[in-house]
Amino acid sequence: MILSTVRVADRTHAAVHGAEGVHLLEASDIGTLLRDAHWRSLAEAALESTAIAGTTPSALVPNPRKVLCCGVNYLDHILEMGRTPPDFPTLFGKFADSLVGDGDDLVLTGTGIERLDWEAELTVVIGSTVRRADRDEAAAAIAGYTVANDVTARDWQRRTTQFLQGKAWEALTPVGPVMVTADAFDPTAGARIECRLDGEVVQSSTTDQLLFDSIDLVAYCSQFTTLRPGDLILTGTPGGVGDARDPRRSIAPGQLLETEIEGIGVLRNRVR
Repeated sequence: MILSTVRVADRTHAAVHGAEGVHLLEASDIGTLLRDAHWRSLAEAALESTAIAGTTPSALVPNPRKVLCCGVNYLDHILEMGRTPPDFPTLFGKFADSLVGDGDDLVLTGTGIERLDWEAELTVVIGSTVRRADRDEAAAAIAGYTVANDVTARDWQRRTTQFLQGKAWEALTPVGPVMVTADAFDPTAGARIECRLDGEVVQSSTTDQLLFDSIDLVAYCSQFTTLRPGDLILTGTPGGVGDARDPRRSIAPGQLLETEIEGIGVLRNRVR
């Protein structure tokens, strides 16, 4: 099942995608929909309604309670950054106002950021409340998967050994365009994950290369915090980031950033 958040006129709606197009639900967004324990039944019922034309994308989960992120989680990225594989997930966080949606502009001009970098990431969307989960419980808590780009202000990130100020910049983390439910997408099967800058492929890998897979991360994070419906976990980025290149590369105003995961979709954002 494919779900998204769309805008119709001056309102946003959770939506389910069917053979005839996009069908609206009463919930204002996917995060709100997932807080209803019957969200799957509601989505299936909505497929019987009339499909709606003229929708535009909106932020998939605009107000998650938690946005957790895992760094150094693909071996090729670990090696290019000069690190050793960690024994435990390397975690940091973002805020709800860090997030934007498919088609939203990423604002660089006037921010003072000197080195803006790309990081394509598979993202877990939590569908039920979970605490101290084992792997089976963690798997059951995953509603689905989406695409994100952990766009990073490298010059700010490198100011200290802590990542937060370079990672949680307001309105610089695009997420979307849709969520594919967990029964329809298996990251361990090795879906292609790719990032393109003005059409040039700058990252390309597969999701089976994750050191800690999505279930590992849900189980691990649930040991220290309660995960709730609509929470997001960005699972890490593969090799090919601009900061690891010689010479270094950065995103410039006017460029188009595309982030794609096979079986989910393409996230497109213009930088200005």
